Amino acid sequence: MTATPKTSALMRRGAEFLGTEHAILCGAMSWVSERNLVSAISNAGGFGVIACGAMTPELLDNEIAATRALTDKPFGVNLITMHPALFDLIAVCARHKVGHVVLAGGIPPKGSVEAIKEFGAKVLVFAPTLALAKKLLRSGADALVIEGSEAGGHIGPVSTSVLAQEFLPALAADHVVFVAGGIGRGEMIASYLEMGASGVQLGTRFACATESIAHPAFKAAFFRGNARDAVASVQVDPRLPVIPVRALKNKGTEEFTAKQVEVAKRLDEGIVDMAQAQLEIEHFWAGALRRAVIDGDVERGSVMAGQSVGMVNKEEPVAEIIVQLMAESEEALSRR
Repeated sequence: MTATPKTSALMRRGAEFLGTEHAILCGAMSWVSERNLVSAISNAGGFGVIACGAMTPELLDNEIAATRALTDKPFGVNLITMHPALFDLIAVCARHKVGHVVLAGGIPPKGSVEAIKEFGAKVLVFAPTLALAKKLLRSGADALVIEGSEAGGHIGPVSTSVLAQEFLPALAADHVVFVAGGIGRGEMIASYLEMGASGVQLGTRFACATESIAHPAFKAAFFRGNARDAVASVQVDPRLPVIPVRALKNKGTEEFTAKQVEVAKRLDEGIVDMAQAQLEIEHFWAGALRRAVIDGDVERGSVMAGQSVGMVNKEEPVAEIIVQLMAESEEALSRR
């Protein structure tokens, strides 16, 4: 008998899809979602996801093998669709017989979904609009993650609550849909499950877990932060389309604005072309995130965090976080 029968019943479809006890995914956070955190989440009954980010195929190969050495439970791999070696990374997942691949960061390029399904893995995708979600599901995607602007890292413009009202009534009866963005407590999980979600995805709540390798200074910044401190970056020049990034306000936030001005000036002068300019902008974030997570430079690094950061106020083991989320959800459902 489960201690959370109501929540588990509503999560059953998502849990069966993932092969886990609970339909709780950990959002892929570059530099944070690596072997230690991923295996801990899977071992605790959730679903850990390796953040491939800018890894080379060789690095991903090592990371999957190292994660598998720490858990015999299911876990997934998150691949960025714009990665230049995307199909090589898919081949690495195939060699390791990874069961679930999450495609993030844009519309999956032609042949990528098919390449993943060819070796028997399930494909999870993100979609900013209902029309695109339907198209991706028709094209072979097995499940959908809808993520609102409250999330940390790269975000879209619409809040989770609005996306849930748009997507779930239209898709949840026939498809596996996970909801993400701004979820910090079990009561919110219960609400989305009641609306038809198969499960949820959380990132910020797990970023400072005991098993997270994030620098103590990075974790301390989370403990100090509140919802208003997690702000979205601004786009300075319309020629340089910047996907907004939500992170805690610091000197790095200001430096990113200055970086955009500098790159736009060099674009005007013909020193760089559009592709180089956009790549420079993206590289800024990759380097800034590593400085914060690994080196602990929380002043100039990028402390990516969702608006639920105010609910993260201490370091806790992953297993305790999941037990607490499930208990809060169960209590909320029992009060209905």
